[in-house]
Amino acid sequence: MGRAVIYETFGGPDVLDVREVPEPHAGQGEIRVRVTAIGLNPMDWGIASRPEAAARFGITVPSGFGSDFAGVVDEVGGSVTAFAVGDRVYGGALGRAAADFVVVNAPPDALFPTPVGIRDEVASTLPVASLTAAAALAAIGLGADDTVLIGGAAGGVGVFAVQLAKLMGAKVIGTASKGTFAFLRRFGVEPVSYGPGLADRVRTVAPEGITAATDLFGTETAEAALSLGVSPERISTIAAMSNPVDGVHATGAADARPEDMKRITDAILTGGIAVPIAATFPIEQIRDAVTLQAGRHVHGKVVVTL
Repeated sequence: MGRAVIYETFGGPDVLDVREVPEPHAGQGEIRVRVTAIGLNPMDWGIASRPEAAARFGITVPSGFGSDFAGVVDEVGGSVTAFAVGDRVYGGALGRAAADFVVVNAPPDALFPTPVGIRDEVASTLPVASLTAAAALAAIGLGADDTVLIGGAAGGVGVFAVQLAKLMGAKVIGTASKGTFAFLRRFGVEPVSYGPGLADRVRTVAPEGITAATDLFGTETAEAALSLGVSPERISTIAAMSNPVDGVHATGAADARPEDMKRITDAILTGGIAVPIAATFPIEQIRDAVTLQAGRHVHGKVVVTL
C-alpha cells in the first residue's frame, strides 16, 4: 500500500484527505517514481475547488491531487530505455502527483532527469511554473530593449518570469502587494501595487512607457497595459480563460519550447535563477499547505514532502 491525497467532492482544502491506496506498478512503456516532493500550483487547488476548472482538464471526482513532482525511479516497465531504476527525475502527473508513487509514460509524458546540484524540493517546483513563465515571455517576444510589466510578480510563476525577463536584459516592473516589495527588489524588479489605479502607478515608475506585459493572475495587468498603449500582440495572459482579453496571447506551460527547461535548470545551476521556497509541509499537512498556497500571499513556491 501507499499514500495518496484524494478528494471525493469539490471544495476547499478541507476536502483533501491522505489515504492508503494500492501501490500502482509500471507496465509496458511506463516507469514508476517514488515521489519525494510535490510542488504546489494555483491550478491544483483551482481544479479541486471548481468543477468547471476540473472539467477543462477532464478531471472528475473522486480524484487525486497535484501536478508537479520529483523523486526517484523505482520500477521500469518493458521497452523503456530512457530511464533506469535509481534515476532522479521530476515532471508532471496532472491530478495524481501527491502520492507515494506515480506511474508515467516514458516518454511521451513530461519527465526530466534531475540535474546533479538541484534538490528534489527545487525540481518539484519547475514543470508548471517555470515553463508557464517561459511560454508567457516567449509569446510576447520579450527582448533586451523592452520594459515589461509582469502581473503577479511575487507568485509561483512570477518569480520565474521576473528572473527570466532580467536574464533577457529587459527592465522589469512587477505588480504585487506592498509586503512583497523588498522580496521583488532582490531580483532587480521595480514593484508597484496592484489594484485600482495600476496604470497611473506604472506611468510614475516608467514615464518613458512600457513595451510589453504578461498577466500571471487575471486580467488587470493586461487591461492596464492596453490602456498604456501596449499592442495586444505584446501582451500575454495565463489565467484568463473565463474572461479573455481580446487580441492578447493566452498561453501556458504546454506552449513552452523543448529547450526551455534545460535553459532554466542551467540558469539555476549557475545562479542566474533562484528558486525561493516559501514553505514546506509533510504530506500529512496537505490541507495547511494548500491553505497557504491559496492565500496568494506566499513569496515563491510551496512544497509538500514525502
